[in-house]
Amino acid sequence: MPRRVNRALELLEQGQPVYYTDAGALTYENGRAKAKTWADYLAVDFEHGAFDLAGLDDFMRGLVDGGPTNSGHRTPAVITTVPTDGTDEAVVRANAWMFKQTLARGVHGALLCHAETPGAVRAFVEACRYPFVRAGVGEWLGQGRRGAGGQGYAARVWGVSEQEYLEKADPWPLNPAGELLLGVKIENTRALLYADTTTRVPGIAFAEWGPGDMSMSLGYETRPEAALPDDMLAARARVLSACRSSGIFFLNRVVEDDVTRMIDEGVMIGSSGEGGGAAAAVGRAYTKRTMPV
Repeated sequence: MPRRVNRALELLEQGQPVYYTDAGALTYENGRAKAKTWADYLAVDFEHGAFDLAGLDDFMRGLVDGGPTNSGHRTPAVITTVPTDGTDEAVVRANAWMFKQTLARGVHGALLCHAETPGAVRAFVEACRYPFVRAGVGEWLGQGRRGAGGQGYAARVWGVSEQEYLEKADPWPLNPAGELLLGVKIENTRALLYADTTTRVPGIAFAEWGPGDMSMSLGYETRPEAALPDDMLAARARVLSACRSSGIFFLNRVVEDDVTRMIDEGVMIGSSGEGGGAAAAVGRAYTKRTMPV
């Protein structure tokens, strides 16, 4: 039986890498189909796609009705991006409603795009927490700002009481009992300046370097597809180093031919396309994973 609501978090807690793919269409029917996905979590891209909260509602209901997963979890974990960037604290504060709305749909985490300043990341974490939670509040974090009223639907998606949801809907590993995974995209040269600090903000569990946006920020019209140039390799190395120093997980694309090398390097969250199940299978065998797919 699963020990956690969040399948991906449970695996990371065991020291196992996790693998994700795109959620696809936000419909009830697709949710039912994706309930048996090979992936450990499903990514919903609201950064570039339509901010379709009604569709997300339908998709989450489909996941529940199509579940449980083969591992016994009620649904696969779902992590979303939102349309706002992490330009600075003021921008995130003004758009915090986006995180509150997606969390109220019952998702299991969020990823802040273009996380450029520590203040923006702090505001992001605070927007995802309830005010009564005190863990981590002090020098780094202020009081949480997520309000009452949205927990009912989310609790039903998670299959817990509203009281249990309020207790569990907090970032891990800042809160060891929390079930939310929060991450940041350090994906431009402005964000890279503060990588060592933003990755240390309590409540952040993982980071990625966003090669597509990073390449544009470095002056490339399109992302180099062959061997990465030195400046891109340096950007990736800096984010990976910041993750190691801060004790958080590093996200990177993996394919069947390089997944074991990526794991050895320290990649703990593997981004894969729809056909990425082959890479995940190789990685899971390599780390002797036992949780059913």
